[in-house]
Amino acid sequence: MDINQQLAEEFKIRKEQVDNTVKLIDDGNTIPFIARYRKEVTGALDDQLLRELDERLSYLRNLEQRKTEVKESIESGGNLTEEIEQSLLNALTLAEVEDIYRPFKPKRKTRASVAKEKGLQPLADFIMEQTLASPYKEAENYVDEEKGVATAEEAIQGASDIIAETVSDDPNLRKTLSEFYADRGLIVSKAADPEKDSVYTNYYDYSEAASKIPSHRVLALDRGEREEILKISVEVIQEDVLKIIFKQYVKARNDCGNIVKAAAEDAYTRLIHPSLERRVRTELTEKSCKSAIKVFQDNLYQLLMQPPVKNTVTIGFDPAYRTGCKTAVVDGTGKVLDTTVVYPTPPQNKVNEAKAKLKQLIGKHNVTAIAIGNGTASHESECFIADLIKEVDTPVSYMVVSEAGASVYSASKLAAEEFPQFDVSLRSAVSIARRLQDPLAELVKIDPKAIGVGQYQHDMPKNQLSEALGGVLENCVNSVGVDVNTASCSLLGYVAGINGTVAKNIVAYREENGAFKDRKELMKVAKLGKKAFEQCAGFLRVHDGKNPLDNTAVHPESYEYAEKLIDLCGFKLADLKSADKGKIAETVKTRGIKALSEELGVGEMTLADIVSELEKPGRDPRDELPPPLLRSDVMDINSLKEGMELKGTVRNVIDFGVFVDIGVHQDGLVHISQLSDSYVKHPLDVVKVGDIVNVKVLSVDVKKNRISLTMKGLNK
Repeated sequence: MDINQQLAEEFKIRKEQVDNTVKLIDDGNTIPFIARYRKEVTGALDDQLLRELDERLSYLRNLEQRKTEVKESIESGGNLTEEIEQSLLNALTLAEVEDIYRPFKPKRKTRASVAKEKGLQPLADFIMEQTLASPYKEAENYVDEEKGVATAEEAIQGASDIIAETVSDDPNLRKTLSEFYADRGLIVSKAADPEKDSVYTNYYDYSEAASKIPSHRVLALDRGEREEILKISVEVIQEDVLKIIFKQYVKARNDCGNIVKAAAEDAYTRLIHPSLERRVRTELTEKSCKSAIKVFQDNLYQLLMQPPVKNTVTIGFDPAYRTGCKTAVVDGTGKVLDTTVVYPTPPQNKVNEAKAKLKQLIGKHNVTAIAIGNGTASHESECFIADLIKEVDTPVSYMVVSEAGASVYSASKLAAEEFPQFDVSLRSAVSIARRLQDPLAELVKIDPKAIGVGQYQHDMPKNQLSEALGGVLENCVNSVGVDVNTASCSLLGYVAGINGTVAKNIVAYREENGAFKDRKELMKVAKLGKKAFEQCAGFLRVHDGKNPLDNTAVHPESYEYAEKLIDLCGFKLADLKSADKGKIAETVKTRGIKALSEELGVGEMTLADIVSELEKPGRDPRDELPPPLLRSDVMDINSLKEGMELKGTVRNVIDFGVFVDIGVHQDGLVHISQLSDSYVKHPLDVVKVGDIVNVKVLSVDVKKNRISLTMKGLNK
């Protein structure tokens, strides 16, 4: 089947959409550009589907290439038959192709290869025919001291080794048994040392069907095995498997049949079972990693797209004990205004001195928000800040923000270039403040694997995880748009069509020539050619530039149509900010989007996007989301009571539940069974990272620092 046709069927879209999308990808267009500016061509396929299609396209192309390589290899050995060729043509996975190639693949020295070198292949063929009752007389013909075959029994043993390998290499049998293992196999876990206490005690004597085991459990078992605490195996009912093998290979109840039967059993225990056990576990791990990466992607997207707390002078407060709490005051644009270190936590406990210093900073810079890192001494710091706020005349609120990855950023070359005058800890305080002000702009500076929203992220295949999370960052950055005159190299590097070198060149250009006055000026940046400009221009914003359209997501290739529409609405381009945007909606409604698109000579989808941008020029899609939950008081885990109802922020979503920050330093767990009164397939179907939710306390274990929550009946 044609690859594009297969993609169309798998993704349930028209082949024309696939053909057009594949051509765009092959022509070097980026996914964000295709998703945003080629909707007419793709039929408005979204970013996520485009990435999945691109990934699947690569797999299928690799599959076709491997089929060709295997076919040529088998053919060069003179072994290609119509049956093998058809099997290759029908193979749907790389694993199937490798199974077909297995009998012809050059092997390391095996018992079967040694037997073949002794000339025992004809004897093996004779025995497998199973037409004569006894093979022993025939075996005597192969006794040859020089070849290392001393007796007829040795000849039969060698022939049995050849038969065992033949059975093991049978691609059709392997396919049947692979399906049997996947459907009927049990994942069994035992303790390496039953007396040793660990976090894996639930898995010390555990089994579950391979077809039903959830992803997070597979990853937990894998980790327990790597740490040498668990021993994992795949078990099936051996008699059932042997029946399948015997049915195919044992044709007679005679000596030859018995030898084939024994060889087949040897093939199963020595060759087939270990191989299929590895395959089942590998496939489960790959599937689980893919699922975990998807959860990580969804969580990261929600975290990055959290609404910014704009135009707010913010204190970043990085808690600590002995070394003091590092403090940085940052203005509404992220510029550092002041820094200090205070010691309100043990062992110094200089609370009054710290309050005086922070009150002075709040008054001096008109601070209205405080971002507290959630690491060491966070709870003590939160209590201190809550008390401080009560003593300040002006309204100030705070939020505990995740400082995951802050230390990674603070010690990075990027942070050193950005803040050469600050030590590592003060850079961390700046990062914490900026995470509240604009999560996206700050978090793109950090390796997404270090951000810590997900499960078992450190166990994922590095390249696969990096590519997936990089796609999320790229999607978020391009969805929001980037101010070309203020964006960091890190932020610019995620804009479609811009790599790290071009990002540095953009910053260098504006430092040397001043702010960009329009998008066209980007063409003067070194190594930013026509193709790169086409890909990136629509995602870069120029505030207060020569052309008001440069501050929208309207692509320069569509300026002509936008200007015609503006003219039809009765105002000029220069009046875009102050003009009555109602005229645009009125004009579109009166003329009709279809008639208007024909009149202007532009596609309907593109026109709809232009209209949306003209009605809200310079809009940030994050502003339409509920604002983050800022607090002015704090609770302690000891003050929680069963049945207490609270409001909290979802901090992490995993396969088996949701962690919610309810303002007591320790996040509470809402198990998947407590998310809703109705059945929940996955927590992401109900909540996302950053959601503000109502919860009720089910139980509190102060000793283990565990809080169990429910959302049932509380979030209509």
